[in-house]
Amino acid sequence: MSDPISDMMIRIKNAGAVQKPLVNVPLSRLKREILEVLQKENFVGNFIETGKGVHKNLEVILKYTNDGTPLINELKRVSKSSCRVYIKSKDLHPFKKGFGLRLLSTPQGIMSDRDAKKLNIGGEVLFEIY
Repeated sequence: MSDPISDMMIRIKNAGAVQKPLVNVPLSRLKREILEVLQKENFVGNFIETGKGVHKNLEVILKYTNDGTPLINELKRVSKSSCRVYIKSKDLHPFKKGFGLRLLSTPQGIMSDRDAKKLNIGGEVLFEIY
């Protein structure tokens, strides 16, 4: 697998499209940090570690609106291994009129664009969710 972050996000998006209550993704520290930010921003529910040894997974509970549509409608991977995209703190503006979310990899860890703007730091744009 060449891009594990994209794989995780596409698994979450596809599971939401077919109304699955939860989805399993392989465990890594980076994926756990991304899911912590998504949980804080109310895009996914809780997640837990399952499995033993090298076969550990993250079991992610998905969130839906009252009418059954998933909270993650669209997803765009911005920075890829072939083309890195960085953004300065002064260039961080609300995304999709404040309803969207950009996840950034900053020197202080993975965080949303809103938190990065408050802390006045920029970083690599991982992906955009709306």
